[in-house]
Amino acid sequence: MPASRKTLRFLAIWLITACFALVAIVLNSSKDSSDNLQRIRDNGVLRVLTRNGSTTYYESQGAPAGFEYQLALAFANHLDVELEIIPVVSLDDVFSGLVNNQADIAAAALSITPARQETLLFGPSYLSVKQYFIYNRDVNSPMSSIEDLIGKQIRVISNTAHAEQLKTLQNEHPELTWMESRDLETIDLLEQLADGQIDATIVNSTEYYANRAFYPSFRIAFSAGKPRKLAWAMAASPSNASLIKEMTIFFKGITENGKLARLIDRNFTLNERQTFISTHTFLQMKEERLPEVKGIIEQVAIEYDLDWRLLAAISYQESHWDAKARSPTGVRGMMMLTRSTARELQVDDRLDPLQSLRGGARYYKKLYSRIPAGIEAPDRSWFALAAYNIGLGHVEDARVITQKLGGNPNLWNDVKENLPLLRQQKWYKPSKYGYARGDEAARYVRNIRDYYSLLTWDELNRYRVPPPRIVSDYLPAELNRGFDAL
Repeated sequence: MPASRKTLRFLAIWLITACFALVAIVLNSSKDSSDNLQRIRDNGVLRVLTRNGSTTYYESQGAPAGFEYQLALAFANHLDVELEIIPVVSLDDVFSGLVNNQADIAAAALSITPARQETLLFGPSYLSVKQYFIYNRDVNSPMSSIEDLIGKQIRVISNTAHAEQLKTLQNEHPELTWMESRDLETIDLLEQLADGQIDATIVNSTEYYANRAFYPSFRIAFSAGKPRKLAWAMAASPSNASLIKEMTIFFKGITENGKLARLIDRNFTLNERQTFISTHTFLQMKEERLPEVKGIIEQVAIEYDLDWRLLAAISYQESHWDAKARSPTGVRGMMMLTRSTARELQVDDRLDPLQSLRGGARYYKKLYSRIPAGIEAPDRSWFALAAYNIGLGHVEDARVITQKLGGNPNLWNDVKENLPLLRQQKWYKPSKYGYARGDEAARYVRNIRDYYSLLTWDELNRYRVPPPRIVSDYLPAELNRGFDAL
C-alpha cells in the first residue's frame, strides 16, 4: 500500500509537470505563430501588396520603381529581409489580399479613413495629401466651387477616400451626382478626362503632380475636404502589434535622417528627365561639351560597331555629356547606369566616362540582339532604345497591343503610338509586364532620333564637298543681264 501511494504520487507529479510543459510549449508556439514581425524575420521575406501605378509601383529601365516600392524596399532592408512585391490593380484586391493573408502589409497609397479603420490596422502616416477636384480646361469652363460641379459628369474609383468625400459633400448638396468604377485606376480617369468622356474627377495631390506634365490642360478646381494621411495597412489582428511598433521606429528614422523627404521630392516634385530640350540647348552643348568627350565616344563606338552619332545622342539624352551626372533615383554617369545594371555590365566605376560608355553600349547591343528577328533596321534601333528606357518586356507588351489594334508590331511608327497605352489600366492589366510610362519611352526615342539627326546633319555639312557654285546666282541683276547677252 505505501508503495502504491508513492507510485500514485510520482504519477501525479509527472502528470502535473507534463501539463505545465505542454502548456508552455503551446503558449510559446502560439506566441511565435501570432507574432507577424517574428514570422517575417524567420521566413526572411516581407510580402507587400501594392497597386501598379505611377505613384506606387512600376518598372523603369528594367528595374522596379515607384514611391511605395522604394519605401517598402527600405523597410525590408531595415528588417534585414527580402522584399516580395505583389502588384494588384484594384483596391478590392488590396483589401481582400490582406484579409486572406496573401501579404503582410499593403503599401498602396492608402488613405486612413474611419470606414477603413473598422476593418484594418494602419501604421504611422508617412505623407499627407490633398484631394483635388480637377477638370480639363480645353473641354470645360473654369470650375471653382461645388455648384460648378452640379450636373457634370464626375467619376471616381469606388472604395476610395474620394468616393467617401463625395458622399459627405452630397449631404450638403443633394443634387450632386457622380459615378463610381471598380475596374479603373487613376490613370484611366485622367485619360477619360483628357478625352472629354468625363467633366471632372478627384485625385490625390501626389497623383496630380506626378502626372501633370502629361496633361498640360488639366487644372485644379478646388480642394475636397481636409488633407488625408497615407499609411500602410495590415489585417486587423493583435499579431500585428509588434509589426506596427517596428514600422514606427522605421518611419521615425527615415524622417529624422531626411530619407523620406528625399523620396517625396524625387517622386512628386522633380522630373527625372528633361523631356523637352530645345535644339538651341543641344547645339550649344554640342559646341561646349561634345569636343571633350567625342574622342572616347568614337572609340567605344568602334569597339562595339556602333554609329558614334547614335552613341553620342544616347549619352546626351542620358546626361548631357556630363560624366559626373547623377539623378535623384541614383543612376549615375555618362550613360546614367543603375547600380544593378552596372554590376551586370561589369562597370566598376560609373563615373568613369569610358567605363560608363562601354557599359551603356554593351547594354544597348544586348537589347538590340534580343529584338525579334522580323524587325529590320532602322526600326530595330528604335525598339532597342525604347527597351533601354523601360525594359524589353514593356516594349513587347506594346507590340502585342499594336497587333491587337490592327497595327504592325514590327514597325516603330505603329508601336510608338501605342506605347502610351501602357499607362492605362485597360491595357496594362492583361499585359505580361504591367504598368509602364510608355509615353516617356516614345519621347525618349524621339529625342535621341532628333539629336542623332542634328549630329548627322552637322557632320554632313562639316565634311561634305560642295558642288560648283553657279556664279550668276550671286551676281547683281545688271551683270546677269550682261552674261545673258553674251
